[in-house]
Amino acid sequence: MITPPRIKPGDTIGIVAPAGPIKSREALQRGLDHLASTFTLVVGDTVTAARDAELPSYLAASDAERADELNEMFANPDIRAIVCARGGYGLTRILDRLDPTLLLRDPKPIVGFSDATALLAWAYAAGVRGIHGPVVVQLGNLPLLETERLVRLLTDPAPLGRLPWPIETADDGRYVGHLIPANLTMASMLVGTRWPLPLDGAIALFEEVGEKPYEIDRYLTQLEATRALYGVEAVLWGELVRCVDPNPPTGEPDPADAAQRVIADRLDAFATPCAFGAPIGHGDRNTAVPFGAACELDLDDRVLTIVDGAVA
Repeated sequence: MITPPRIKPGDTIGIVAPAGPIKSREALQRGLDHLASTFTLVVGDTVTAARDAELPSYLAASDAERADELNEMFANPDIRAIVCARGGYGLTRILDRLDPTLLLRDPKPIVGFSDATALLAWAYAAGVRGIHGPVVVQLGNLPLLETERLVRLLTDPAPLGRLPWPIETADDGRYVGHLIPANLTMASMLVGTRWPLPLDGAIALFEEVGEKPYEIDRYLTQLEATRALYGVEAVLWGELVRCVDPNPPTGEPDPADAAQRVIADRLDAFATPCAFGAPIGHGDRNTAVPFGAACELDLDDRVLTIVDGAVA
């Protein structure tokens, strides 16, 4: 597995929208301004060009345009990293159009989360590790500290080490593996494809947004039924944003922690240790972490330690 080389301040990074369209130009510009204080930016047409009105509303551009833009940035030696402008749906439509030989020939870190879980999984299957971190429009709404953390991951090969996260768990033990941060829905959707998440021997770090508790149950049960969770060492959970059911089948409101209860129940049934409290996801924090890095999750001391850098 290749750890891409670090990039330097002033180097060029490419900004792409390989899934959904930009909703807020103001948030986009704020995020671009945060990154432009350290790097030179090349913003792709998928981010800025007018959309074809015949396209589905959930796509930034056609499949061919989005895939071609990524392949061009993989092939461009001046572009040293690629950051997704936003998430949304659409990446799974173009994975088979992407050329892994281009990324292998010139490894560069890819940054994204949510739907970009699919792109990180594709890159890992190609042999190159990426970074699970904020997209550009999210950076525009996050504390500047999150941009600084992403810049640090891109430019400094030193491992993050022991992370001061408020981890909570009812389990114990110490678990060692490679860190696989991902959106839960995407983890489920990638099972059976050519780019499944590499969960065997992993510390999985899942986050989710907008899914009802029974839907979270469905995804976890499917991951177990397909044996995708079979080799997972432990699961650490990030943000569970708006994971409530406004109209539960009983007619009575669910408790505020219904999603967390479902997760604890299902993973206990699967004999998989779990913990909560990672500041990662769709909320007001989204700390960038290296995809596939060696790590240790110590549930006795309630701490995650990452021992590999995101870049070399």
